[in-house]
Amino acid sequence: MSTTLITGGTVVNATGTATADVLVDGENIVAVLAPGSALLGVDLAQNVDAVVDATGKYVIPGGIDAHTHMELPFGGTNASDTFETGTRAAAWGGTTSIIDFAVQRYGERVEDGLASWHAKAAGNCAVDYGFHQIIGGVDEFSLKAMDSLIDEGITSFKLFMAYPGVFYSDDAQILKAMQKSAETGLVTMMHAENGPAIDVLAQQLYETGKTSPYFHGIARAWQMEEEATHRAIMIADLTGAPLYVVHVSAKQAVEQIAAARDRGRNVFGETCPQYLYLSLEEQLGASSPEWGDFEGAKWVCSTPLRSRPEGHQDAMWQALRTNDLQMVSTDHCPFCMKEQKELGRGDFRAIPNGIGSIEHRMDLMYQGVVTGQISLPRWVELTSTTPARMFGLYGRKGAVQPGADADLVIYDPSGHTSIGYEKTHHMNMDHSAWEGYEIDGHVDWVMSRGSVIVDESGYVGSKGHGQFLKRDLSQYLL
Repeated sequence: MSTTLITGGTVVNATGTATADVLVDGENIVAVLAPGSALLGVDLAQNVDAVVDATGKYVIPGGIDAHTHMELPFGGTNASDTFETGTRAAAWGGTTSIIDFAVQRYGERVEDGLASWHAKAAGNCAVDYGFHQIIGGVDEFSLKAMDSLIDEGITSFKLFMAYPGVFYSDDAQILKAMQKSAETGLVTMMHAENGPAIDVLAQQLYETGKTSPYFHGIARAWQMEEEATHRAIMIADLTGAPLYVVHVSAKQAVEQIAAARDRGRNVFGETCPQYLYLSLEEQLGASSPEWGDFEGAKWVCSTPLRSRPEGHQDAMWQALRTNDLQMVSTDHCPFCMKEQKELGRGDFRAIPNGIGSIEHRMDLMYQGVVTGQISLPRWVELTSTTPARMFGLYGRKGAVQPGADADLVIYDPSGHTSIGYEKTHHMNMDHSAWEGYEIDGHVDWVMSRGSVIVDESGYVGSKGHGQFLKRDLSQYLL
């Protein structure tokens, strides 16, 4: 067990900032002290194994990405990041915990899906990891299996109002699952889009020759997101289930969430970096010598990118400031252009849906601090503290405080990060969705449970360091 003293940095928590030293003993933070303080009369700097100078830099809790999809089977292929490559990329970007999704599909047992995801992740992760449970087939067997999820440390499950024939649940199934949510305290996570109607629109576009990636977003119109979000809220209201709407991209869906929250309901929402920075117009204009107009496939995800003139991106930032949206996750689900995204060349419906962002979330959100969109404490709150509280990890994760796991990031506001495939890319992809983005800040040093995993030399972590996180019930409910 080693000891580390981080000196001279500005400690940033969701509650504010303070210049302080942070003492780590083994896997835990044991003290946050005034700079240069002695402890029980002992000069700490002379009596620890390592001293790390953070002068002029921020010391923040490690990021928690509460929505990732490593190795997810989808669209005739699998997400290209394994738990090994994806969590290593997370470490590079200052994320020290992820919550991925174990998958149960039609005709499968929940227990088997969960066991499969444990097998994928165990011994392979560079950072700590937990699971949500996808319930892709709501029936008497899956509903019964949900009773045991809490004992497994899985306190949230996900339903889909999209993807008929893959994960889709109809309203009757959603009602039954939400009744179980209200009974057990499990958080219902919802992919809120009207899938059957979207499939009709997509078929009509395809039949008229509108087949390029741009039309993916046209088929998944904002009305389809607003309608499904409202419907999910109404069923949650009826059952008393806590509802968490994932990857919100339409301002009209935010309005539905805000209205429910104004009524005192346990309704929450996340957005993702792509919905803050990218737009449908950029996807339309994307073209390269190699890919032509298929270049836009890099940004095919669901929910889709939205039109910038309609104000969706500005609305997402505002919702983050006002807490109408509570978190920023990535929905990290990467696919390579070659052999994966190109499965949909000539038919946007066959493009695997997903963007790789796990490495860049902390940086992209810090750029929002630089531009004045959010405050420094709010940056930490959105990317670490609220994810910990929402999904039953607070106390261990999400704050620089005594007793917490020593998941710490030293972030240099005077540094610079140039994002690009040939520059800072460590995800298992053959392109970057964030090519050319410039960030006024840099992740300098990362610690996970007391072990340094990134320093000035680069990644120094190890496969298998990450441990499974058994989560408590949500600590964010009203």
